[in-house]
Amino acid sequence: MYEMHFGVPMSGAVHNTINLRLDARTISILLHHSGSKLVFVDPLSLPLLHDALRLLPHSHQPPRVIPIEDPYEENANSSVLPAAGGGLTYEKLIEMGDPEFKWVRPRSEWDPMVLNYTSGNTSSPKGVVHCHRGLYIATVDSLIDWSVPKQPVYLWTLPMFHANGWSCPWGIAAAGGTNVCLRSFDATTIYAALATYRVTHMCGAPVVLNMLANAPDSTRRPLPGPVQILTAGASPPAAVLHRVEALGFSVSHGYGLTETGGMALSCTWKAEWDRLPAAERARLKARQDIRTLATTDIDVIDGSTGESVHRDGTTMGEIVLRGGCVMLGYLKDEEATSRAVRPDGWFYTGDVGVMHADGYVEIKDRSKDVIISGGENLSSVEVESVLYGHPAVNKAAVVARPVEYWGETPCAFVSIKEGVLAAPPTEAEVIGWCRERMPHYMVPKTVVFKPELPKTPTGKIQKYVLREMAGATGSPRPNRVQGVCRLDGELGSRIGEIIGLNESTT
Repeated sequence: MYEMHFGVPMSGAVHNTINLRLDARTISILLHHSGSKLVFVDPLSLPLLHDALRLLPHSHQPPRVIPIEDPYEENANSSVLPAAGGGLTYEKLIEMGDPEFKWVRPRSEWDPMVLNYTSGNTSSPKGVVHCHRGLYIATVDSLIDWSVPKQPVYLWTLPMFHANGWSCPWGIAAAGGTNVCLRSFDATTIYAALATYRVTHMCGAPVVLNMLANAPDSTRRPLPGPVQILTAGASPPAAVLHRVEALGFSVSHGYGLTETGGMALSCTWKAEWDRLPAAERARLKARQDIRTLATTDIDVIDGSTGESVHRDGTTMGEIVLRGGCVMLGYLKDEEATSRAVRPDGWFYTGDVGVMHADGYVEIKDRSKDVIISGGENLSSVEVESVLYGHPAVNKAAVVARPVEYWGETPCAFVSIKEGVLAAPPTEAEVIGWCRERMPHYMVPKTVVFKPELPKTPTGKIQKYVLREMAGATGSPRPNRVQGVCRLDGELGSRIGEIIGLNESTT
C-alpha cells in the first residue's frame, strides 16, 4: 500500500485506498461509483472483496482483481488465492515489472492523483479528488509544520486509507525516513515497536493516545527518546494529553479533512504557555488553533450573513478556509462541490467553531452531525436510515456520545410505533438489527427509547438536546456477550461499576 502511493500515480492512474473496515455493500457502492478498473487486495480481505463484487450491478464491468500474498507473513498461504493469482507475492509482482519503465508524468499539475471517499456517506458517496499540485503542497506543508527532520523513523498506526495517511507516505519518503508498518496493533505492539526500531514519529487518532496512556506498566517499555505524535480527527481530552506527555511523548494537535489532504490548522505553541500549569497546557493543546503555511486563510463566519464572527471565543459559526491543498471537487457531484467550494476559493467545512481573540480557532460541534469514533467519521443520517427501516421504529435520531476510550460512540434515540409488533423491541434487538445492515463500528452502542423526541416548532428534531441527554447517560454496556462468569467480592463489585453492570443486567 505504501509503495502504491507512488507506483499508481507514476503509472498515470488515479490511486483510491479502500477502508477495509467497510462492509461488502459499501465497498460495492464505492467500486461502482469510482469505476475502478484494477483492485490490488491482501488475501485476508479477498472474501470481503468477492462479496462486494457480487453486489455490483450486472451492467457494471467488474474490475480486475490482483491478490498479493505477503511473503513475510507467518500465516501466508497461497491456497487462499484464486487460481488466476497463482500464489503471486509482492516480490514476484515486482519482478514482472519493467526496470526501464519511465514515469508517466501528468500533463498538468492539476491532473487528478488520488480519489478518497469521505467516511460515513456511502449511501450517497462523496469521492474527494485531489491533484498532484494540491498533494505536493499538503505534503511539504506537513513536513514544515511538524518540523520533521531528515531520516525520521515513522511508525504507522494511522491507516493509509484515511486521507492517504494525512500525506505522510510522500512526506516520510521526501525526508528519507524509515517506515515501520503493522498489520494490526495494540499498546503492547506499539511500545515494542517504539523501542525496537527507535521510532521518532507517529500519527494517530486520540484513541491511540488513550491506548498509550492507559497501558499497564507491564506493557510499557522505555522510549528510545522523545517520540513526536501528531493527532487529529477529534479534540483529544486534555487529561489524556497530560498523561501521554508525562510518559515522554511530545504531542502536536492538528485539524484537517479529507477535502484538505492533510492538516490545515495546527496548534502552534507559544513559549509563554510553558509557564502554565500542566492541566492548562493540555487544555490549550486540545484546541485546533491557527492555519498552517499552505492554508491561505481561515475564518469563522455567521452562516446567515457570511460575516466573520466576533473574536470572543464564544460566538459560534462555520469554519471556512482556502488554500492550495483544497480538493478539486467531489467526483461526479457538481452540486455538492459547488456547495462546499465557492467561486472565491473558500471551502465550507461544515464544522462549527469559535475564534479566539488571538486568532486561534476552536471546534465546538459538527454541523453535519458527524460522529468521530476511534478516528472513523460516522454519518448520523446513514445510521438513522437503517433504524428507520425497522418496522417498529417511528422516529429515530443518532448523536455523538462522549466516551473516554473511543472519543465518541453513536447513541440512538428512538420512539416506537404502537401495535405494530406483539411486544416493543428491546435495546439488544435494535442493536442486532443494525449489526446485520451496516459495518459494526457504525452500530449504535446505546439505544434510548422515548415516547417522543424533542422537536422545534417546525418539526425538526432538536439534536443539541439529545446530545446533552446522551452525555448525561452512564457508560454503554457491551453489545455482545463473549462469555459468562460469576464475580464475587470486592473485585466483582468494582468491575461491575466500571462496565456499568447492575442487578437487572445479564
